[in-house]
Amino acid sequence: MAKLFFRYAAMNAGKSTALLQVAHNYEERGHSVRLFTARVDDRYGGGHITSRLGPQREAELFGPETDFLALNAARPGVACLLIDEAQFLNKAQVWALHELAHINNLPVICYGLRTDFQGELFPGSASLLALADEMDEMKTICDCGRKATMNMRVDANNRKVTVGDQVEIGGNARYRAVCGRCFRQL
Repeated sequence: MAKLFFRYAAMNAGKSTALLQVAHNYEERGHSVRLFTARVDDRYGGGHITSRLGPQREAELFGPETDFLALNAARPGVACLLIDEAQFLNKAQVWALHELAHINNLPVICYGLRTDFQGELFPGSASLLALADEMDEMKTICDCGRKATMNMRVDANNRKVTVGDQVEIGGNARYRAVCGRCFRQL
């Protein structure tokens, strides 16, 4: 039986790299996969999943209106759905992905952040934490050497930002992966 997976981590843990590796493994064995990434994340241009290490590949975009059940019905024969930036899914989409896994027997593997820069769950992450059959925390490290579990937003002077919109797209210039201690002290 297929499952809904949630692989989460702080920023810079290699989530996109791992997703691209899974896609490669499926395709190397002759299986078709579908890759999705959030339309809102335009750091590398729309329609691409890009690893900080360099590998990149085209992906379909999802937004709040995306109907994964209809998309799956329109393109049978897919062996796995791979979703990057899964924190930007909405609750209804996570329920649809759960249905695809359990009713359509289609493995769905979601990669994303668990929490935002204020330590709050993203809506997609909250739903995935509730519904995923398997969850894996991918690891990365803080500057101090401890395991990084938080995402800290910083300003142009590298000072911690504590207020603002939940979603502000940015990479290493705007965010740092930090441990809980550094998140509290900085």
